[in-house]
Amino acid sequence: MPDSGVPADAELETLRARVAALEAERSRPPAHHRVRSVFAVVFIVLGCVLAPLGLVAAWTSSIVGDTDRYVDTVRPLAADKDIQNAAADRVTDALMERIDLTALLQDAAPAQRPLLEKALGKLGPSLEDAVRSFVHDKAQAIVASDAFQKIWTDANRRIHSSVEKALTGSGGGAVKIRNDTVTLDLAPVVDQVKQRLVDSGMTVAGKIPEIHTDFTLVRSEDIGKVKTYFRVLQLVGLWLPVVAVLLVAAGVLLSTHRRRVLIVAALCFAFATLLLGIALTVFRVVYLDALPAGVSQPAAGSVYDTLVRFLRTSVRSVVALAVVVALAAWLTGPGRHAALVRRLWHSGIGAVRTTADHAGLRTGPVGPWVDRYRTWITWILAAGAVLAFLLWPYPTGWVVVGLALALLFALAVVDFLAVPPRRKDLPA
Repeated sequence: MPDSGVPADAELETLRARVAALEAERSRPPAHHRVRSVFAVVFIVLGCVLAPLGLVAAWTSSIVGDTDRYVDTVRPLAADKDIQNAAADRVTDALMERIDLTALLQDAAPAQRPLLEKALGKLGPSLEDAVRSFVHDKAQAIVASDAFQKIWTDANRRIHSSVEKALTGSGGGAVKIRNDTVTLDLAPVVDQVKQRLVDSGMTVAGKIPEIHTDFTLVRSEDIGKVKTYFRVLQLVGLWLPVVAVLLVAAGVLLSTHRRRVLIVAALCFAFATLLLGIALTVFRVVYLDALPAGVSQPAAGSVYDTLVRFLRTSVRSVVALAVVVALAAWLTGPGRHAALVRRLWHSGIGAVRTTADHAGLRTGPVGPWVDRYRTWITWILAAGAVLAFLLWPYPTGWVVVGLALALLFALAVVDFLAVPPRRKDLPA
């Protein structure tokens, strides 16, 4: 072999360097892949950021645009003990400000005095306390009755349009915003209590003119800003959550490793939504601590919990759905653990099928047909589960879990029925 004048070691190092350069160039992703990856990350991040805002927007739109939804939201407040106590105290204070104790004794006929003494106790220095206790008992009986719950529900149904006016700061109605406070007029309840007082012998209560007293539902120094944000959320409505989902879907489609990115994106979506649930709990504490001394904190807490009840349900629903999507993407992937789970699944169903076959329970011509169209059947079942979720009026977390379990059961039935056709040259 002729001598080239170049040492063998130098040639070997040169070849190694060229091979390493070629491998590095081969492993480096193309420029358009890097651009797609950047856009995928941006879309997924934007979708996860918009996810909590989308839930709040959908909740706001449903509260304002759906009367039945609003009534279902506020109906439990009528039976809440803290709300009843606060309403009874407010009605009692309003009536006591207008009851003239001197006139009460002067107008009482001699025949009515025993009735008053029986109702109020021994008339003496504690007359005002006795009257207040008597009025409060009547008010408590009204707010704890079924009649009050019907009044509450019917009134909220009638004034549903006033909620939007209240939160936008315009118009009148039973719900008003004054001095950064959302209030509800308790005049109908006061009239009911006055009638109870007259029927019980306190005829002076019948001379009390019509009383309009406000019951505080929400109080905040930032209510003006809230009205603006509320209007914006009302306008975007149900479109914002759709945009958030589309952005995440676009990010997954643009990515190179779609299955892996789908798992990460679904978990990030669930985490962002879960942050909204945590924020609702933290804001509740901050809101109650900022209330003035004259507002009942238990009642305010009940109002807050009731108003955000369906929003918290939506949070749990979205978190459950995102986790189910991530779990489904992982189970259908090529990972070693996912493949092990699938083998265990098919082995278990295969054992059941073998036992049924030995018992004489055969699928007949159905088995080969299901095996032939198995892919189509699987996609149809998955599409049916998605359609059921989309058409469900207000799905909860348990609805998501139930649909996922129903889909798994349907897939298990398909796996059980899918029997390949037997070859004619093999014995039965």
